[in-house]
Amino acid sequence: MAFKQIQDYTRGFYIPCVSLFGAGCVQEIGEQAKNLGAKKALIVTDQGLHKAGVADTIAEHLKKANVDSHIYSGAEPNPTDKNVHDGVDVFNDQGCDFIVSLGGGSSHDCAKGIGLVTAGGGNIRDYEGLDKSSVPMTPLISVNTTAGTASEMTRFCIITNTDTHVKMAIVDWRCTPLIAINDPRLLVPKPASLTAATGMDALTHAIEAYVSTDATPITDACAEKAIVMIQKWLRQAVANGENIEAREAMSYAQYLAGMAFNNASLGYVHAMAHQLGGFYNLPHGVCNAVLLPHVCEFNLIAAPERYAAIAKLLGVDTYGLTPMQAGYAAIDAIKDLAADVGIPNGLTKLGVKEQDLDVMATNAQNDACMLTNPRKATHAQVVEIFKAAM
Repeated sequence: MAFKQIQDYTRGFYIPCVSLFGAGCVQEIGEQAKNLGAKKALIVTDQGLHKAGVADTIAEHLKKANVDSHIYSGAEPNPTDKNVHDGVDVFNDQGCDFIVSLGGGSSHDCAKGIGLVTAGGGNIRDYEGLDKSSVPMTPLISVNTTAGTASEMTRFCIITNTDTHVKMAIVDWRCTPLIAINDPRLLVPKPASLTAATGMDALTHAIEAYVSTDATPITDACAEKAIVMIQKWLRQAVANGENIEAREAMSYAQYLAGMAFNNASLGYVHAMAHQLGGFYNLPHGVCNAVLLPHVCEFNLIAAPERYAAIAKLLGVDTYGLTPMQAGYAAIDAIKDLAADVGIPNGLTKLGVKEQDLDVMATNAQNDACMLTNPRKATHAQVVEIFKAAM
């Protein structure tokens, strides 16, 4: 990568110990938990999955392996520190020794927060930043029901501080789940709007990791394959949720994107989207999708060859184009994909107010995700990116 500098530090590569894929693989959760020594698991999920009976099904799979469980359905969208500590109380009151997360990013992040605190004590706010834990997290198996966040396999945990309404970025290798389970059958009931939002979240992960200043040949390979697969399969998954081939392909694609950003980190799209989620409780994937082309345009002069490569991965014919021209074509392809799957075309439609942009820009500059963005932005530039996305 032309824009990278040689850095004098060691890079790690973080993924779960075991990852299971394929239709029906969720049925193995009982034996997997038993093999890890689980006696009683706290199943962390949201109210929707609990009411739909999915959490009860997981409990049955655990019971068949003689693993007891208790369901905590307090994981809200954009989970808060209160959700985490309520879960800690339930974990302790029920005498649990193990955690199973069930859902998308909200459930997984809430479970990670519970795992950090039940093992290490203190307040979840103490863990904000990089590798703040000092002991292994309570053992966690993550069962994924969306194709986007990749939180079932990452070391990232995003929790909203209820006092400041800022999303805290916890990045800690110890909060990587031990086992990640991606069963495409669990994706089938998801509505088209959620499929679109989570799919665009995965695309954002892949693109931000690909242009990250911490990208490596390994993360590049993961990001490249993820972009190709999302371009091919997201529209089909949105069009027909019962297309199991598209669902399985998106499971792999979002996991690959997770492998990329879990190790190369992210950029200003996520740093800014975290503020929208914290201020307005908006869907994370939708915020990413709206911001993505605008951040790409800002970044383009810092990494034109990278964005030109992204254009090709998105199926654009770049013959005869300069890297900058190809980069703009990549941005157009991102906009086209977002429009095709029904993403709103501006933050104004999501209820974002221009009067809040200054504070959100300040907070974005303090978000850990901005550290690996290929172009450094001033406060005023972040405000302008927000305005362009309105």
